[in-house]
Formats: sequence, C-alpha cells, structure tokens
Amino acid sequence: MSYKSPSLQSICQQISLSKAFPYISLLIWTVPLLLFSSGQNSLMAHDEGLYARRARDIFDSGDWIAGWGTHHHKTPGPYWLIASFYQLFGVNEFSVRLPSLIFGIFCLLLVYEIGKIILGKNLAWLGTAILSVEFLWLQYCRIGNPDVPMVFLVLLAIYSLMQAELNPKYRYIFGFIAGLSLGLGFLIRSFVIVLPTIALLPYLIGEHRRHRHLSNPWLYVGIIIGFVPTLAWSWLNWQLDSNNTFTSLVGFVLQSGSEERDGNGILFYFWNIALKAFPWAFLGCLGLFLLCRRPLPRYHLILVVFPLIYFIEITIFSTRLSHYALCLYPFIALQAAVGLDWLGKVFARGHTKSKSFWQKGNIPLILSYGSGVLGILFLLAGIVAFIWGGVYRNYAIIGLVVGLSWFIVPIVWISRHRLGLKSFTASYWIAGWLIPCWLALAFVGNFGLLSDYNPAFRTFLQQPAIASILKNHPINFVQVQDKNSVLIIFYTPIHGQQVDTITQLPPSSYAWVDKNSIPEIPQAHRVIGEVKNYQLIQLLP
Repeated sequence: MSYKSPSLQSICQQISLSKAFPYISLLIWTVPLLLFSSGQNSLMAHDEGLYARRARDIFDSGDWIAGWGTHHHKTPGPYWLIASFYQLFGVNEFSVRLPSLIFGIFCLLLVYEIGKIILGKNLAWLGTAILSVEFLWLQYCRIGNPDVPMVFLVLLAIYSLMQAELNPKYRYIFGFIAGLSLGLGFLIRSFVIVLPTIALLPYLIGEHRRHRHLSNPWLYVGIIIGFVPTLAWSWLNWQLDSNNTFTSLVGFVLQSGSEERDGNGILFYFWNIALKAFPWAFLGCLGLFLLCRRPLPRYHLILVVFPLIYFIEITIFSTRLSHYALCLYPFIALQAAVGLDWLGKVFARGHTKSKSFWQKGNIPLILSYGSGVLGILFLLAGIVAFIWGGVYRNYAIIGLVVGLSWFIVPIVWISRHRLGLKSFTASYWIAGWLIPCWLALAFVGNFGLLSDYNPAFRTFLQQPAIASILKNHPINFVQVQDKNSVLIIFYTPIHGQQVDTITQLPPSSYAWVDKNSIPEIPQAHRVIGEVKNYQLIQLLP
C-alpha cells in the first residue's frame, strides 16, 4: 500500500521547494523554532540543572570517571557530552543545550529518511514538519537532557537496519552502525535503551526470514563495541573505590519501577501525549487506524507495532514522566502525516450532502469548523490575558496571533466548498494545520518561555554587586539541598565548601544558606541578597 499523494505537491509556495531541496526546506522550517529566544536564558530545575551541574563537576575537576564525587546511578554519557561542549564554548546555558539542539536536527533528517522509505517523499516531509511543531519534542530539543540524543541513536539504528535490508551489499556496515547505536544508547540513557530495543524485536524476529538482521555478525560486533565506553567507565570506577557501578544502575531501575511519581497513574500518557502533541496525537490516531486497516507490506512492524509496544512498556513502568514518551513523537508525526493526507484527499472530494451529517465526507467540514471554534477560544483567552495585564501581556499576544491563525482552516474550506474557489486546494487546507502550531511555538520561544525557565535566578545573579562577589570569592554552601539547589551550585563560579552548619565556616567567608533548612543564623552576618528561599550571606569577623 502506498500513501504517496499528488495532493501534497505543494503546501503553499514554500512547501513546493521541499521537492527539490527537502533538507533545506526542513531546516528553514525548523531552525528558527530552535533558535527563537528572548535573549535571556536560565536552566530548568531539576533535571536540566542536574545534568549541567554534574557535567561542570567533571569539567572543574578534570575527573571524567567520578567527577561528581559520589557513586552514581546513571551512566556518564550525557555528562561527558555536555562537559565536552564546556571545553569548546565555556560553562554556560548555550553549552548545556547545544548537544540536544544538534541531535534534534539530526533526528529530523533521520525521520525524513525513514519516512521516505516507508511512505514516500511527500509524507516524509510532512511528517518531519509535524515533528518540528510537536510541543514536547521542540521543548526537549532546546534543553540539556539525554533523551533527544537517545532518540537519535534509536532512529539511527532503525534507519541502518532498513538500509541494510535495501542494500545487501553494505549490510555488514549498516548492521554494525545499528548495533553500535544501540550499544552507545546504554552509555547515554542507561537501561532506558532496553525499551526501544524490545519494541524492535517484532521487526527483528518476525521479518527475519526477509532481512536476516539477526544472522548478521556485525550487528553484535557493533553492540559490543558500543558497550566498551560503559564497561571501561565501570571498570575504572571499580578500580577507584571497588564499587560495582552496575549494582547502582540496576538498583535505580528497580527503585524507579516500584514507585509512582507525582501521582501519574496508568492513564498518564494517554492525556499527556494528547496535550503535549496537540493536535497531532489525534491525527496520529487516525493515521494509526488507517495503517491498521491497510498494513504496509514491509515496514508495518516499525511504523505501527514499534510505537505501540513502546507505549505499552512505558505505561506499565511505574515511574511515568513526559519525557519517557519522547521516543514516540517521531512515529506520532509520521502517523499524523498519513491521517492528515487522508483528510486532504477527502477535503478535495468535497463534503457529503445527506440526511446523516456524520459521514466520512463531512469529516474535513467538522474539523474545519472545530478549528474555528479553537481559534475563538484562543482569541478569548488572549483578550482576557490582555485585560489582566502585566506579565500576561505576552500570553495575550500569543493567544491573539494563534487564535487568528486557526481560522485559516475554516477559511480555506469555505472558500473552496461554499464560494467555489477551486484554487484553494487541499495543500492550503493542510498548511492551515501546520501554520498555527508553528506560530504558537515561534512566539512562545521568542518570549523566552522555552529558554528562560528561572528568570528570578538570572536577574538576581546579574546584579553587579552579586556578580562581583560570585566572580571574585569562593562561595560555600550550607544545607543547600532542595530541588533548586542545582541552579545555585551551577551558577556559582567559584565553589567553596559544602557544610552542614555555619559554625564550620571561617569569619568573613561567603555562603549560600537555605532558609528552609536554617531559618535562623546564629552568627553575626550580613545578608547580601536573597532569591527564592536562598540567602547569600557574609559572616562578620
């Protein structure tokens, strides 16, 4: 079954460029979303700050084996990656986030290549464009985390397996790359890489008679070599303190698998993915339904079965967090492309005039007016935010612009089917779905909502008096242990001691103090500044 569609010859004039220059057009579409910023950046607590701080511990100490000073429950791949960028660009937010941005772009190119093999060029382009405007995907391409690099390795493994099948002459090379990708996935994301590997088993086993991947010895050579950095790190750790790192790794997985975090129950991913991949999750369900009705002849187990198994795996796992589902988003995008293309074909044929309104031909009509209602809701929200004033003015602008853009879909439908303007083709109707999402994320990024997660810390630390002290004096830490402590530690250039009581510090020294842990300071001191629950103090002689 082929889903290639002549209705996608162009999505406005810009999309026609994608036929000749798909990579260039995708980069033109995506890179601005990755770069739009208010010019102000501050890290997200807790995970991004943790990765940034531990990478800085490696950078400051020069110890790439146990630079954070304690036995650790995660493999060091993401810390090594960020610390390497510290070496190139210094210790700052840009260095923390650049790896995710780069791997995010590579992921898009791989999704296009995978989609081109399975669905054809047009749907591959559309699916990749959809992936770029999925909120959670774009957000994680703009923060320091190991999830996007892991997704890149999974996609590279899938692409390599497909190339090994299509090019038997080079099956050993592509098999090696696939195995190496999965092996390195353990270095980057520890046992989490096991989940997509298991999801690949139906393709590897069920289609083995055709592709013979499991009989390719270089697949296993690649896996072994991919594990070498992790094994070397573990062995060097054992040499340092006689601790078995895999015990900590396994213990962390068992602990995480036995506890439910933040009350995220069994239905968490159903509503969370629907919200953070809106509206593409719903179009993806339509595409999934179409693909199940008419299975693809060769890659059904990759495009349909792989994401379904992965979804079941993360749902069963007790610790349910949004970013655990990130590996699903490329497949949601490709499935959404199938669904949106099908709707475009129905749109081109026109609606059904019958007594029963709920006919297949009326689905574009229903969705068109539904998007108009959505536009009205955004406009109302924008008006309320504008009246509310203050910091909500930015949200007002987003609401107004996005609300107006959602009227593109009903306007195109009315122009073609009510006014008879046949020049408004399905391409324009499909573009009407992409444009509001692109504009929403562009404005969200431009206002700093995807880059400046803790402006209170940023503005406090940028004060000349505070910045001068932090730059020229070692700062100690007294009971700095809560969620935001990673930001305090990361943004402090010169580290002093970490102590339990202030009495352990000498006179005239500086310290960060957590007021929640130490509400009263027994020694004479002066408060230099305060941010959230932290005080920067100097002990008096």
